[in-house]
Amino acid sequence: MTDRWLLLFLRGVGGFTLFAFAAAVMPANWMVAIADELHVTMPADSPLAFYLARNLSLLYGYVGAALLVIATDLQRYRPLVRWAAWGTISFSLAQFVVDGQSGLPMWWTLGESGSTLLGGCLLMWIDRHTIA
Repeated sequence: MTDRWLLLFLRGVGGFTLFAFAAAVMPANWMVAIADELHVTMPADSPLAFYLARNLSLLYGYVGAALLVIATDLQRYRPLVRWAAWGTISFSLAQFVVDGQSGLPMWWTLGESGSTLLGGCLLMWIDRHTIA
């Protein structure tokens, strides 16, 4: 397998994750409405909840930007790919614990941590099966 698949994965996930920047500047009433649609509680009068939601969105956006940077020069940044994969896998396990303790619905916990785990494993698999 060539590096093409790894580049497609990095660019796809990185580009998609940039949409998280929009959530960082989303109006608060939109966040509350989306939470209501998902049947989870987002207190409209909690500055801490909005702070955490916006900062997490910024973090996701910057992770996406970092993946795009790695994809610009794969030969140079190739060692970071395996670190990104292991980091994503370990993050998914921490997400599972934190989400489970937060009182969110099980579909949320399994969906978020499961998709993160799948993404990390897929990144590792593609990295291991491509020509360096």
